[in-house]
Amino acid sequence: MKIATYLFIILLLVFQEADGRQLPGDSAEVSSEKPEYLLLDKSLQFRITEAINSMYDFDFETAERGFAVMRYSYPEHPLPYFLMGLAQWWKIVPDMENKKNDKIFLRFMEETIAKAEVMLEEDPENKEAAFFLAAAYGFKGRLLSERDSWTATAIAGKNALKYMELSKGEEELSPELLLGDALFNYFSVWIPENYPLMKPVMALFPKGDKALGLMQLEEVAKNAFYARVEAQYFLFRLYASEEKRPYDALQITEYLHEKYPNNPYFHRFYARQLYAVGRGAQAKDTSLDILQRIEDQQLGYEANSGRYASFFAAQYYDRINDVVNAKKYYQKTVSFGEESESQESGYYLYALLHLGKIAASEGKDKEAKAYLKMVKKYAKRKHPAHQEARDFLKKNKL
Repeated sequence: MKIATYLFIILLLVFQEADGRQLPGDSAEVSSEKPEYLLLDKSLQFRITEAINSMYDFDFETAERGFAVMRYSYPEHPLPYFLMGLAQWWKIVPDMENKKNDKIFLRFMEETIAKAEVMLEEDPENKEAAFFLAAAYGFKGRLLSERDSWTATAIAGKNALKYMELSKGEEELSPELLLGDALFNYFSVWIPENYPLMKPVMALFPKGDKALGLMQLEEVAKNAFYARVEAQYFLFRLYASEEKRPYDALQITEYLHEKYPNNPYFHRFYARQLYAVGRGAQAKDTSLDILQRIEDQQLGYEANSGRYASFFAAQYYDRINDVVNAKKYYQKTVSFGEESESQESGYYLYALLHLGKIAASEGKDKEAKAYLKMVKKYAKRKHPAHQEARDFLKKNKL
């Protein structure tokens, strides 16, 4: 997982460069009067609920209009800048290879950081300022890791951890602040479990607690306002891939798809979880809906989602021996895979494999051989699809 690599680099740099430098204002006198945090303003939460829901439902025009009003009302506060950056982040999520929104996303995160730094200079114990610094640096790091900018990722991550530590201790803010703690607790254990060579390095850091990290994620997913959906995003991915809890992942993705029906990422993962738990007919129907939205050029629906959806539809038709439709959707999987340059992905490789087997069953040996050779070309030798293609070619003397 990309985030695990990202976290490891953060941890490594923190260890290598820890030099005891003070955080801004460490030696300053601070007021004993408790500040009023905008994050805790319930009336504001009520006023911007529509904007936040619109953002996750890919109605960015409504969302950004609401965030612009907030920026007008609170021009010196980091919150509106962070939310405007978050809107850009969700434009990126469905297709991480598309970089057209990178610059504006990074600009808003830099503005968030600048506003929060001013707040922290004025009040060195301002937990809200530290929260926004941790969050903005964390999101910067997430994007930079996707772009393989590892030095910049590590610097952003180091800052995120520094301010995350400073933001602790404010009980009322805890549902929002727990997200960082949860991810640290989980992945600081996950990394050495999955990368044994990292154990000596990880032993130098505070001991994490994976079970606690999962519990914290669940708490944020239930009780936070601003961080809730982000926690649910991590939670369903962990349930699906690491925790082997596919039905729990399905429950979250079903909820998210119902609440935000125009979010292509949630839509795609809902289809994926239906497929994972064996609900083939539902997965097919959901997938055909995704494919129709791609055809209609609905915002955020693109080749990456098409590759998933086509494969799930093809698998359903294959299982009921509807060869015509099975071939049609396996071919669509291949086309979307090539469009998104995802030739090494499992769905692309297995679509080719199935097309090869179907061609062989129809006596089209030359076509079958071409498909299976493509599997061998794009799959690594140890990949199961590569092995299956080799065995099939040998067995059938193609």
